[in-house]
Order: sequence, then structure tokens, then C-alpha cells
Amino acid sequence: MARIPQISPETASPEQLALWRETEKTHSISNMKATLIHSPEALRAVLEWYPLFSKVKPFLGERLPVLFCNAISRANHCQLCSLFMRRAIVSWGEDPDNLKLDERDQAVVDFGRQLAIDPNAVPDALFARLKTYFSDAEIVDLTAFGALMIVNNIFNSALRVDIDTALDPYKVGPEVLFA
Repeated sequence: MARIPQISPETASPEQLALWRETEKTHSISNMKATLIHSPEALRAVLEWYPLFSKVKPFLGERLPVLFCNAISRANHCQLCSLFMRRAIVSWGEDPDNLKLDERDQAVVDFGRQLAIDPNAVPDALFARLKTYFSDAEIVDLTAFGALMIVNNIFNSALRVDIDTALDPYKVGPEVLFA
């Protein structure tokens, strides 16, 4: 059960309703966003994930940013974010539990997992693998993008944000989701 109630158009203050309307012009209102609407500053900070997603797609492509976020969310045991990523992977016709990764993809996925597990312990060998594929600026963008994914994970998990009903078909047990 969620620790903070979601805002809805019916329960929103005039200021919150204005923020809801502003947000829905560019984003669907998920349970996370409906919770974030309690704080305009928090919502705006978390929404910065989207510009960084757009920034990494030119050098990662469409698929790899999602796999990166999937690795982070699974390592952080964030059910909500893991299910969003699982849905995207399944929609491409891939098995999220048996991904086919080349060396570049594996380096990015390993980096995401390590950011979530312990960013102070990113091995030099892993960083060297990243440097073979990406520029310094790209690694900065990738790291900031990953950090914002971790913010999403922490927010959703700590506040026990309810799983969006659209994700119900993608639910699996924790032994699968967090393997």
C-alpha cells in the first residue's frame, strides 16, 4: 500500500491541478507522477530523466537505454520501474529474462548494475570497457541518466508507490524480476 496518497484531478488543490494539467501535456500521469504532484520541485527534478533519456538515445540507440534502466531497477529491487522496463522489452518481442547482448551492450548493462549496487566500486576494467565505446561526454550523460533512474527507484520503493494497473500483465515473482 502506498505511503503517500496519489493526487487526482478530483483531490488536487488548484495549484496541484494546474501542475497536473501542465504535466499531462507532455507525459502520461503514472502513479509515480500522481504522487510527485504533491511537490512541484520534486516532480520537475524527476522529470529531468526524460531530457537525459533523449540525450543518450543518439549514441545508445532506442533499445540500450531501456536495458540500462532495467539493469539499474532490477539491481535496486524496484518493482515498479522494473515492470515498466519489462513491458518495454516485451513490447519489442524480446525475453527480458534472456537478453541477447553484444560486448558494448553488456558493458552498458554491467555499468548500470554497478551504479545501483555500489557506485564507489565501479571497477577500472569496466570503466575501460565503456571508454572503448563512448566519449567522456557520453559517459557523463550516461552516468547522470543512471543516477536519475536510481532516484526513480528510491522514490517508488521508499514511498511504496502502487504498481500501475497497465503493468499487471508483466508481473512476475521477485525470484524472476530480481534474478
